[in-house]
Amino acid sequence: MSAAGDDDELEAIRQKKMAELQKVAAERQALSAITQPVHLTDSNFSSETARYPLLLVDFWAPWCGPCRMVAPVIDQLAKEYAGKVVFGKVNVDENPVISNTFGIASIPTMMVFKGGKVVDVMIGAMPKGQIEMKLKQHLGSSGSSSSSIYG
Repeated sequence: MSAAGDDDELEAIRQKKMAELQKVAAERQALSAITQPVHLTDSNFSSETARYPLLLVDFWAPWCGPCRMVAPVIDQLAKEYAGKVVFGKVNVDENPVISNTFGIASIPTMMVFKGGKVVDVMIGAMPKGQIEMKLKQHLGSSGSSSSSIYG
């Protein structure tokens, strides 16, 4: 193979690698922009849980006092963990299919999904520190600002 052929092959490899890096950067930027819990429903739940590498889902209802206590904590964590964890909310009254699928019998219930699969469940109102402790276990690090969902 000629030197020109080697140069062309190297350039093709560089271009492919650059495209991969740009895609990862775009995904990180998109996830960093999610600073509010996403609204999850019976119809979008499967696609949304598969979409995010690490997702905490809060199953709640508007009439539930403890759920209303947890809501501002979830909102705050969504801002603090933007780019690392995506937060979602499911109103159990409006979305009975998904609530029944996961056997939600007590609210608030929070489930952590990693790669679309449930990896942790928290039942009842919990303080921010306890929720963060669980999240940090699944982030695989101290949860510092330098860590991300991409490792």
